[in-house]
Amino acid sequence: MLIKVRRRSDVKPSDITPKSVYLERRKFIGNVAMAAACAGITADLIARNLACAATKLKNAIKGPYSTDEKLTSHNDVTSYCNFYEFGSDKKSPARNAHTLETTPWSVTVEGACEKPGSYALEDIMHPQQLEERIYRLRCVEAWSMVIPWIGFPVRDVLKRFAPTSKAKYVKFETLYNPEMMPGQRRSVLEWPYTEALRIDEAMHPLTIFAVGLYGEVLPNQNGAPIRLVVPWKYGFKSIKSIVKIKFVENQPETSWSKLSPHEYGFYANVNPSIDHPRWSQKRERRIGEFLKRKTLMFNGYAEEVASLYDGMDLSKYY
Repeated sequence: MLIKVRRRSDVKPSDITPKSVYLERRKFIGNVAMAAACAGITADLIARNLACAATKLKNAIKGPYSTDEKLTSHNDVTSYCNFYEFGSDKKSPARNAHTLETTPWSVTVEGACEKPGSYALEDIMHPQQLEERIYRLRCVEAWSMVIPWIGFPVRDVLKRFAPTSKAKYVKFETLYNPEMMPGQRRSVLEWPYTEALRIDEAMHPLTIFAVGLYGEVLPNQNGAPIRLVVPWKYGFKSIKSIVKIKFVENQPETSWSKLSPHEYGFYANVNPSIDHPRWSQKRERRIGEFLKRKTLMFNGYAEEVASLYDGMDLSKYY
């Protein structure tokens, strides 16, 4: 079933920016544009990105499973990112992701399902289904954040495509467009970027498609317009700017496991008792904090997800 959402053109009077705010924004954009001219960034581009960043996501309800831990600052969340399509260091995505065009956006669904096809983002998400969930997200190199994501359960979306009994895994693919994503001009990874989950992991109620954070539309550098958030796993499972979903029978290869299989296993579960080949996983540093803290099994979500891995040797299936 296709679900329609209110288009940007359907403006309510309450959505109109007050004149005073509009004039101040124009003044600010003009000042920033003068400073950015030497960097080759146009005023129009700045204006479009500011408009995107200021777009509020309405109707998001408080979702289940949220942690009550202190939030990572908005500035850290949006400026310290992993998004290799825009650069391999943590600061490059925030500098370079303004080139990504996210409207219009569609997601192709294929593989072992009864309803394959190309779906507009507006037909996948619905404002009345949006939830705000405060999740810990542990990332590579033993650092972590606590982020108020806005999104909707992945299982609610996947069920609509009617996966068949052959669908044992779900593979996701990021947009491939080197013109908009300068990091793809380098062979740091095999492009397009791919990630995958076992079907029961994807269907777990903790797993969400995120379209926003901190009450606003998802910034480009954080994976706009739609990304995966799997809070009990490493950050490289959180694939961004998704354009394809494929249901498959056999465990698919993923970008990181292809690049370095001895370091990055398919499951990517946080196991503090097993060291990464290049660093310990026993402790982690929360961004914005000086001292490290003890790493928790499954990133602190063991009560919810440990049963998914009953009987598995998690030192072998890492």
